[in-house]
Amino acid sequence: MLVNLVEILKLAEERKCAVGAFNTPNLECINAVMNAAERLNVPVIISHAELHEPVAPLSVIGPVMVEAAKKAKVPVCVHLDHCETLSYMQYALDIGFTGVMYDGSLLPYEENLANTRKAVAMAKRYNCGVEAELGSLASREGGESAGSGPVYTDPDQAVVFCKETGIDALAPSFGTAHGIYKSKPVLDLERVKVIAEKTGLPLVMHGGSGVSHEDYRTGIQNGLRKINYYSYMSKAGVTAVKELLEKEDVTFFHDLALAAQNAMEVDAENAMRVFANVLS
Repeated sequence: MLVNLVEILKLAEERKCAVGAFNTPNLECINAVMNAAERLNVPVIISHAELHEPVAPLSVIGPVMVEAAKKAKVPVCVHLDHCETLSYMQYALDIGFTGVMYDGSLLPYEENLANTRKAVAMAKRYNCGVEAELGSLASREGGESAGSGPVYTDPDQAVVFCKETGIDALAPSFGTAHGIYKSKPVLDLERVKVIAEKTGLPLVMHGGSGVSHEDYRTGIQNGLRKINYYSYMSKAGVTAVKELLEKEDVTFFHDLALAAQNAMEVDAENAMRVFANVLS
């Protein structure tokens, strides 16, 4: 069933767990994530990042995501991830997205604040929840360098930002990075706890792939209610395709697509088990 960001984060808060948010730039990703969520009977967020526009235009993949959510047996939020332009956000709202993340983290604070206010005003007309980012990660969505390195979120500034914008969820910077980690990340999870306590909002982990189970659990205890996860799921699909090509003389592309989907489904399910504290 299709739900909005506020509703799905409320479920996570009630259960003291986190909801996984998975980028789904193709049908294989959508099927993998939805199958895993329905098998575990857990709520889930399927996301489209603006950087995936060249791979899967929002006009094509967006309606497919919304329709999949409507038909699902579990609560599903269809979310726009890392949107840096309000016109693109408007397009997603018109398609039927129920969550949006405005990313003004690289802008000067006052500009980020002003644009986030506009994003909230736009989204509320559609009963759509809004996430925003304050501070910046060591790498941007897609894994490219953020330039000057991470800027950790100041808890006191976060309080002001949340109150003045009216957002529903905050993505703070506390040591994670997008893409594949080259070494074990060192996370300031105490900062997460302080920000959650001071703002009273559900918090979001970006760069959630590759984090240890222990850090996931501590982060969730400290107030994380949404965890973005994509890179390692995608990598699992690539690995499965490589292994199939090494073993067999594959003729049809759909055999590769299915191998990737099955592997991503297993990886997504493993992640969901940790986020939702579902025992095997």
